[in-house]
Amino acid sequence: QVQLVESGGGLVQAGGSLRLSCAASGSIFSITAMGWFRQAPGNSRELVADITTGGIIRYADSVKGRFTISRDNAKNTVYLQMNSLKPEDTAVYYCKAKDGRTWRDYWGQGTQVTVSS
Repeated sequence: QVQLVESGGGLVQAGGSLRLSCAASGSIFSITAMGWFRQAPGNSRELVADITTGGIIRYADSVKGRFTISRDNAKNTVYLQMNSLKPEDTAVYYCKAKDGRTWRDYWGQGTQVTVSS
């Protein structure tokens, strides 16, 4: 089992910045990719960015150039630095970790990000 604890969400004005953190615990030795997804009201959950243990990164087109994902393998923590935030970035942001042995996905509880115009 893997437990994920997110922090760093909040309310910010358009153009502002926030940094999300996700700390993993439990059976962390089998974690491969970790990443961030988001879900706005009425929308499906979508990938924001993810990063593998080897450092391969993917970003959604909507956040390229504004968001940066990073990972501290020693601390089993993944970060999402969000700059130039827009009202359309408003959503609940979820951390996800993939178990490389079972291919099971683990999810955090979610953290609200609200960007006011």
